[in-house]
Amino acid sequence: MNKIISSIAICLLSIAILSSCKQDKKLPFYGERHAETVRDAAGVEKIDTVYQTIPNWAFLNQDSVLTTNKATDGKVYIADFFFTSCSTICPTMHRNLMTVYNEFKTNPEVMFVSHTIDFKYDKPSVLKKYAQKLGVDGKKWQFLYGSKDSVYTLAEKNYLVAVGEDSTAKDGYIHQGYLVLIDKDRRIRGAYDGTKEDQVEQLKKDIPVLLAEYKK
Repeated sequence: MNKIISSIAICLLSIAILSSCKQDKKLPFYGERHAETVRDAAGVEKIDTVYQTIPNWAFLNQDSVLTTNKATDGKVYIADFFFTSCSTICPTMHRNLMTVYNEFKTNPEVMFVSHTIDFKYDKPSVLKKYAQKLGVDGKKWQFLYGSKDSVYTLAEKNYLVAVGEDSTAKDGYIHQGYLVLIDKDRRIRGAYDGTKEDQVEQLKKDIPVLLAEYKK
């Protein structure tokens, strides 16, 4: 009997430890980083790690409204790069992303931002029709249009997603299908292949973990 009780106690202790580890889990940081000397509230100098962040941006959304990074300030958001006439990975990406949207659409701390890389055709009116066809309405999911230089630089330099024009490609453009998870401080905390359901499911699990960091 004592052996059984001991075994149960060990099991319960193991579960408690695992639960504690799970609660303390933090997502990694992506991109460049550097050390910086800062002063705390008491004026004591210390070395802090500064991580790559998404810079200020301003684009027209699907309602032809100038939208800036202020729309996502203080929120966790998922960003991706696509174009409406894409016949390869985009339909799968956004079909999978819709499942994430539906799961978190009532959470005011979560947003979605999709940047078109087709600067020639995907004007706001086109993005509006695309959003409606997808079944998205309101400000929670922003579909954004901007110049080639501004969007492509943002994608490759800041979100670390490769995009480009390619006359040999089926639809004239190439891009990676990553869904990039950004925290409330504009830092990259995850990148998931939007064409793979298992990675999209992992994104759904990681969003609450990231939100929990701001509850402590």
